[in-house]
Amino acid sequence: MVPREIIRKKVMELATEATEIAGVELFDVELLGQRGKMIVRVTIDNEQGIGIKDCERVSRQLEALLDVEDPIQGSYTLEVTTPGLDRPLRNIEDFERFKGRLARVVTTERIDNQTFFVGRIKSVKGDRIVLELDNKEVEIPYKIVSKARLEIEF
Repeated sequence: MVPREIIRKKVMELATEATEIAGVELFDVELLGQRGKMIVRVTIDNEQGIGIKDCERVSRQLEALLDVEDPIQGSYTLEVTTPGLDRPLRNIEDFERFKGRLARVVTTERIDNQTFFVGRIKSVKGDRIVLELDNKEVEIPYKIVSKARLEIEF
Protein backbone atom coordinates (compact mmCIF):
# COMPACT_ATOMS: atom_id res chain seq x y z
CA MET A 1 0.00 0.00 0.00
CA VAL A 2 1.35 3.42 -1.01
CA PRO A 3 1.50 6.01 1.82
CA ARG A 4 -1.06 8.81 1.57
CA GLU A 5 1.57 11.58 1.39
CA ILE A 6 3.22 9.94 -1.62
CA ILE A 7 -0.18 9.74 -3.36
CA ARG A 8 -0.88 13.40 -2.51
CA LYS A 9 2.52 14.46 -3.86
CA LYS A 10 1.91 12.63 -7.16
CA VAL A 11 -1.62 14.07 -7.47
CA MET A 12 -0.14 17.55 -6.81
CA GLU A 13 2.35 17.06 -9.66
CA LEU A 14 -0.43 15.99 -12.02
CA ALA A 15 -2.76 18.77 -10.83
CA THR A 16 0.01 21.33 -11.39
CA GLU A 17 0.37 20.09 -14.95
CA ALA A 18 -3.43 20.18 -15.49
CA THR A 19 -3.78 23.70 -14.08
CA GLU A 20 -0.89 25.01 -16.19
CA ILE A 21 -2.55 23.60 -19.32
CA ALA A 22 -5.87 25.20 -18.28
CA GLY A 23 -4.23 28.56 -17.51
CA VAL A 24 -5.12 28.68 -13.80
CA GLU A 25 -3.20 28.24 -10.52
CA LEU A 26 -3.20 25.23 -8.21
CA PHE A 27 -4.25 26.37 -4.73
CA ASP A 28 -4.44 23.05 -2.85
CA VAL A 29 -4.87 19.28 -3.09
CA GLU A 30 -6.62 17.30 -0.37
CA LEU A 31 -7.16 13.55 -0.06
CA LEU A 32 -10.22 12.86 2.06
CA GLY A 33 -11.73 9.57 3.22
CA GLN A 34 -10.27 6.09 2.92
CA ARG A 35 -8.99 4.08 -0.01
CA GLY A 36 -11.85 2.81 -2.12
CA LYS A 37 -14.00 5.76 -1.06
CA MET A 38 -11.43 8.51 -1.39
CA ILE A 39 -12.27 12.06 -2.43
CA VAL A 40 -9.53 13.93 -4.29
CA ARG A 41 -10.32 17.64 -3.85
CA VAL A 42 -8.32 19.99 -6.06
CA THR A 43 -8.71 23.71 -5.38
CA ILE A 44 -7.84 26.15 -8.18
CA ASP A 45 -7.59 29.92 -8.38
CA ASN A 46 -6.37 32.86 -10.45
CA GLU A 47 -6.31 36.65 -10.26
CA GLN A 48 -9.46 37.07 -12.37
CA GLY A 49 -11.46 34.50 -10.40
CA ILE A 50 -12.57 31.01 -11.34
CA GLY A 51 -15.71 29.98 -13.22
CA ILE A 52 -17.39 26.63 -13.72
CA LYS A 53 -15.73 26.29 -17.15
CA ASP A 54 -12.30 26.55 -15.49
CA CYS A 55 -13.23 23.78 -13.05
CA GLU A 56 -14.51 21.60 -15.90
CA ARG A 57 -11.34 22.17 -17.95
CA VAL A 58 -9.05 21.25 -15.04
CA SER A 59 -11.22 18.26 -14.14
CA ARG A 60 -11.02 16.85 -17.68
CA GLN A 61 -7.25 17.44 -17.91
CA LEU A 62 -6.59 15.93 -14.50
CA GLU A 63 -8.88 12.92 -15.07
CA ALA A 64 -6.89 12.08 -18.20
CA LEU A 65 -3.56 12.40 -16.36
CA LEU A 66 -4.81 10.34 -13.39
CA ASP A 67 -6.05 7.61 -15.74
CA VAL A 68 -2.60 7.34 -17.35
CA GLU A 69 -0.50 7.59 -14.15
CA ASP A 70 -3.00 5.76 -11.88
CA PRO A 71 -1.48 6.86 -8.52
CA ILE A 72 -4.62 6.02 -6.49
CA GLN A 73 -5.48 2.41 -5.76
CA GLY A 74 -9.22 1.75 -5.88
CA SER A 75 -12.03 4.09 -6.77
CA TYR A 76 -12.14 7.77 -5.93
CA THR A 77 -14.17 10.88 -6.62
CA LEU A 78 -12.45 13.91 -8.16
CA GLU A 79 -13.71 17.33 -7.08
CA VAL A 80 -12.35 20.53 -8.61
CA THR A 81 -13.36 23.64 -6.68
CA THR A 82 -12.37 27.21 -5.76
CA PRO A 83 -11.08 28.58 -2.44
CA GLY A 84 -14.46 30.29 -1.94
CA LEU A 85 -15.44 33.77 -0.82
CA ASP A 86 -14.03 33.14 2.67
CA ARG A 87 -10.78 31.78 1.29
CA PRO A 88 -7.77 31.23 3.52
CA LEU A 89 -4.94 33.77 3.31
CA ARG A 90 -1.92 31.49 3.19
CA ASN A 91 0.98 33.86 2.63
CA ILE A 92 1.85 37.53 2.87
CA GLU A 93 1.27 37.94 -0.88
CA ASP A 94 -2.39 36.99 -0.33
CA PHE A 95 -2.75 39.94 2.07
CA GLU A 96 -1.24 42.21 -0.58
CA ARG A 97 -3.55 40.80 -3.24
CA PHE A 98 -6.68 41.31 -1.14
CA LYS A 99 -5.98 44.82 0.18
CA GLY A 100 -9.23 46.57 1.02
CA ARG A 101 -11.06 43.34 1.86
CA LEU A 102 -12.31 42.30 5.29
CA ALA A 103 -10.24 39.57 6.95
CA ARG A 104 -10.23 37.46 10.10
CA VAL A 105 -6.76 36.93 11.59
CA VAL A 106 -5.74 34.75 14.54
CA THR A 107 -2.27 35.24 16.07
CA THR A 108 -0.06 33.11 18.29
CA GLU A 109 0.90 36.12 20.40
CA ARG A 110 -1.20 38.91 21.89
CA ILE A 111 -1.33 42.36 20.33
CA ASP A 112 -3.22 44.95 22.39
CA ASN A 113 -4.27 42.04 24.63
CA GLN A 114 -5.97 40.09 21.79
CA THR A 115 -5.19 37.20 19.48
CA PHE A 116 -8.30 37.48 17.26
CA PHE A 117 -8.85 40.35 14.82
CA VAL A 118 -11.47 41.17 12.20
CA GLY A 119 -10.59 44.18 10.11
CA ARG A 120 -9.98 45.56 6.65
CA ILE A 121 -6.59 44.79 5.10
CA LYS A 122 -5.07 48.25 4.72
CA SER A 123 -1.54 47.41 3.59
CA VAL A 124 1.50 45.19 3.88
CA LYS A 125 4.67 46.80 5.25
CA GLY A 126 7.57 44.43 4.78
CA ASP A 127 6.77 41.43 6.97
CA ARG A 128 3.84 43.13 8.75
CA ILE A 129 0.15 43.22 7.89
CA VAL A 130 -1.78 46.40 8.65
CA LEU A 131 -5.45 45.91 9.53
CA GLU A 132 -7.90 48.73 10.04
CA LEU A 133 -10.17 48.00 13.02
CA ASP A 134 -12.81 50.53 14.08
CA ASN A 135 -10.84 53.52 12.70
CA LYS A 136 -7.54 52.40 14.25
CA GLU A 137 -4.69 50.51 12.65
CA VAL A 138 -3.10 47.37 14.03
CA GLU A 139 0.22 46.09 12.68
CA ILE A 140 0.57 42.33 12.89
CA PRO A 141 3.89 40.61 12.21
CA TYR A 142 3.17 37.90 9.64
CA LYS A 143 5.30 35.37 11.56
CA ILE A 144 2.74 35.32 14.41
CA VAL A 145 -0.31 34.76 12.17
CA SER A 146 -1.62 31.25 12.85
CA LYS A 147 -4.80 31.48 10.74
CA ALA A 148 -6.23 34.04 8.38
CA ARG A 149 -9.12 34.12 5.95
CA LEU A 150 -11.28 36.58 4.10
CA GLU A 151 -14.64 37.42 5.63
CA ILE A 152 -17.78 37.32 3.53
CA GLU A 153 -19.30 40.79 3.28
CA PHE A 154 -23.00 41.37 2.67
